[in-house]
Amino acid sequence: QVQLVESGGGLVQAGGSLRLSCAASGRTFSSYAMGWFRQAPGKEREFVAAINRSGSTTYYSDSAKGRFTISRDNAKNTVYLQMNSLKPEDTAVYYCAGGAGYARPSEYDYWGQGTQVTVSS
Repeated sequence: QVQLVESGGGLVQAGGSLRLSCAASGRTFSSYAMGWFRQAPGKEREFVAAINRSGSTTYYSDSAKGRFTISRDNAKNTVYLQMNSLKPEDTAVYYCAGGAGYARPSEYDYWGQGTQVTVSS
């Protein structure tokens, strides 16, 4: 069993930056690919970024590419999402997830509770 706890969300102006963190419990963190998803009110949960178990390969949605960076520190059981050049349309609850897959929520077994990101115009 893995428990995931996100932090780092908040209110930021358009063009600003935030760094989300997701701390995992347990000793098997490096066994899982990790992903970040987001969900805005009235919308489906959507893929943002993912990283493989070693951290050597990353994947991004088109909206995240060039602005967001996913990374992980297996020694600290933590995955990060650095978000730069934020836009109002990035406003959503951001979730981290652990599992075997990359872009589909169904491929992930473990989910955090989410952290709110609000970008004002």
